Amino acid sequence: MLPLAFKMLDRSVLVVGAGRIGAGKAQLLVNAGARVTVIARERLAPLPEGITAFEQREYQAGDLRGHSLVISASGDPELNNLIVAEARAEGIWLNVVDDPGRSDFYFTAVHRAGDVVVSVSTAGASPALAQVVRTLVRESLPNNLANVARQLRSERLALHRAGHSSEGIDWRPRIHQLLAGNDSALDEPR
Repeated sequence: MLPLAFKMLDRSVLVVGAGRIGAGKAQLLVNAGARVTVIARERLAPLPEGITAFEQREYQAGDLRGHSLVISASGDPELNNLIVAEARAEGIWLNVVDDPGRSDFYFTAVHRAGDVVVSVSTAGASPALAQVVRTLVRESLPNNLANVARQLRSERLALHRAGHSSEGIDWRPRIHQLLAGNDSALDEPR
């Protein structure tokens, strides 16, 4: 497993299934800026505002084309087999809900504080454990992480605009200063 953070803005994603799990995955994807289409025989849970389309019908071969990734949350093993085969043939990233062995990626337990994202995965072994670990991590983090990230972004941009590189700078003293609540500017981060 290789943990990555994907930019989902304007990426086309297909969710097959409109139950509680499918609706939850669709919400996460909408929140990340993806263009989400949901296909399902029936709507079993409220779908999030902001989805691109809901098509109440049977999944058909070819429905994956044009999507960057697909989530199969149908709960139907035969349908999952069809989606897995098609995703493999089309080279489309796939998550089969509750079947990590056939998934190319996993959803993680996430804590967000502005631009700071902490993600915990158990590689599909136990989403409940990932959620517990995420909560433990969240409770140990400082409350001002979003402000610290915003300030550091601003300082890095100022360096770049002045024609300097931010590479090679030891940002740790500045980060600790900001985390301690002292946001006075330094002459230059070291």
